[in-house]
Amino acid sequence: MKDKTVIVTGGAKGIGKAIALRFAGEGANIVLNYRSTSPEEVKNEIEEMGVKCLTVQADVSKADEAQKLADAAIAEFGGIDVLVNNAGITRDTLLMRMSEEDFDAVIDTNLKGCFNMMKAVNKIMMKQRSGAIINMSSVIGLAGNAGQVNYAASKAGVLGMTYSVAKELASRNITCNAIAPGMIATDMTEVLSDKVKEQILAGIPLKRFGQPEEIADTALFLAKSKYITGQVITVDGGMVIGR
Repeated sequence: MKDKTVIVTGGAKGIGKAIALRFAGEGANIVLNYRSTSPEEVKNEIEEMGVKCLTVQADVSKADEAQKLADAAIAEFGGIDVLVNNAGITRDTLLMRMSEEDFDAVIDTNLKGCFNMMKAVNKIMMKQRSGAIINMSSVIGLAGNAGQVNYAASKAGVLGMTYSVAKELASRNITCNAIAPGMIATDMTEVLSDKVKEQILAGIPLKRFGQPEEIADTALFLAKSKYITGQVITVDGGMVIGR
């Protein structure tokens, strides 16, 4: 990854932060995207590793802002070698209570944002005749979950796009794969009660939550793998098979 250029959307915290730091540790220059959370702490950590870090504020659910992000990366580094589509949100509630606004917000960020970024980097990667796209899906996109109709739809859609883009871009030596994390220890899981955590852990064969660094390791593996495309790697401690 030395001197490669890696875009990480939603990279200011959690899984995105871990991915950015993992690639930086391999010598890659990082384009760190964020919408509202300040990325300065992560930027400083990255630059301490001796690589460059460009921070770009952009809402990837909007096509023009996604293109702005890609253009900034090209202007700064001259190309884009890896795109990690990590930006995502949740608006959980039962179907009967879910508003159209909550449904659209999740679809716009998680699904359309992924589409916007893939389209934005498509031309430069095709010109380079190389590149790796890694899309963040979820076990919820594979198995569904009560109270997450919008999130499940968005993450299942990411898988369909991954398969299609892999077929479209393979002739240009561009890979496109997805990661489907299970329960990962982030800010979102920290707020869960002990009782809820116990219920979740009961359905995970490995009996623990995953760490963001384990998702980052998988992303790095996929970025380096030149003969793997159109695949989804489930990183969930056996959660899906445990259902």
